[in-house]
Amino acid sequence: MLTTAVKDNAYTLALENFDTAADALDLSQDIREMIKYPERILTVTVPVRMDDGHIHRFEAYRVQHSSVRGPAKGGIRYHPQVTLDEVKALATWMTWKCAVVNIPFGGAKGGVTCDPKHMSQGELERMTRRYTSAILPLIGPEQDIPAPDVYTNPQTMAWIMDTYSMTKGYPIPGVVTGKPISLGGSLGRNEATGRGVFYTIQCACEHLGMTLRGATVAVQGFGNAGSIAAQLLHEAGAKIVAVSDSTSCIYNRNGLNIPELIHMKLLTGHVEKFPESEPIDPSELLALKCDILVPAALENAVHADNAGAVRAKIVAEAANGPLTPAADRILESRGAFVIPDILCNAGGVTVSYFEWVQDEQHLFWEAQDVYDRLERVMKTAFRDVLKIRTERKVPMRIAANMLGIGRVADAVQIRGIYP
Repeated sequence: MLTTAVKDNAYTLALENFDTAADALDLSQDIREMIKYPERILTVTVPVRMDDGHIHRFEAYRVQHSSVRGPAKGGIRYHPQVTLDEVKALATWMTWKCAVVNIPFGGAKGGVTCDPKHMSQGELERMTRRYTSAILPLIGPEQDIPAPDVYTNPQTMAWIMDTYSMTKGYPIPGVVTGKPISLGGSLGRNEATGRGVFYTIQCACEHLGMTLRGATVAVQGFGNAGSIAAQLLHEAGAKIVAVSDSTSCIYNRNGLNIPELIHMKLLTGHVEKFPESEPIDPSELLALKCDILVPAALENAVHADNAGAVRAKIVAEAANGPLTPAADRILESRGAFVIPDILCNAGGVTVSYFEWVQDEQHLFWEAQDVYDRLERVMKTAFRDVLKIRTERKVPMRIAANMLGIGRVADAVQIRGIYP
């Protein structure tokens, strides 16, 4: 029998969340037809010569959900479970996310169905360049700007930028964000998603009258977003009692030493057997009695079958779509305060916007400037969402979707239809 998590389809869930918010906004059917579905969907075959000489064919995608408010924006992920529906869902969420933080981008997403953990650096480079060539007609600094996502990184963006620039005949750093600093990347971009998660948790604690110092935290997923959020929470005095990655899950009721754990993760690639910790089952992490739960792994991590076990007061969605609508309803009924993904993890796309601005202006900012601007954007967005929640008496997710979808609806209504 399939579990709820397996049965749930990310794109179906994205559309369900859209309909709920659109109903609350009383959007007309005409507006819904114009903003609900992707503008463009590209499916490509990516043949790559592997190290042993044989050709392997990868399925890959690029979806542009909306360009109503500006160029499409969204990451590229490399993962064996990438599907077109997943990419469509992620592109849809990107549209609302950009609108929630009020930056002039629409939503896009890309993905290659592959297992990067079993590919050499040379294979990854050849695959990335071939994929870039395949989506070349869709991307560009005024059109669609990719960024890193699951199992992609600044090096991946450097290959994309170089491939695109070589095709055009001159360097175009603004075609991607999340690049190395030496190629026009922004200071503060690497930690932007985790920093944005931290700022929204600060706001949630203030709203709920909680003190962050001494608060207990469990982090599901210790990649870029999860580890940076954990580090900033640790520095603020919170106790990170449990952490998981793709291979293991560890626990220490007195709090883990996060700087040392990050160092070990960089050296070994995992958190397993970290000193002064005990292994626990990943399902136990979600059920721990803690103040803050940070789901920072993949979508549908919390669903109808396990949401009832969650005991955290705050659930901060560092990942995209980690809660299904059924899980939302369960957590809402139990009084948990959910910081929805399109608000919580919008720090990454916000600093991507800052990077794009810097590339276009050929003028770069200091790291503290990036942090200060990001904090203002994230905390303003949190207040905007909270205001809708309070006035309309709806959950935070519906409030965030109402804010983002409402802004896109306003834009498309003003622009109209051409021809």
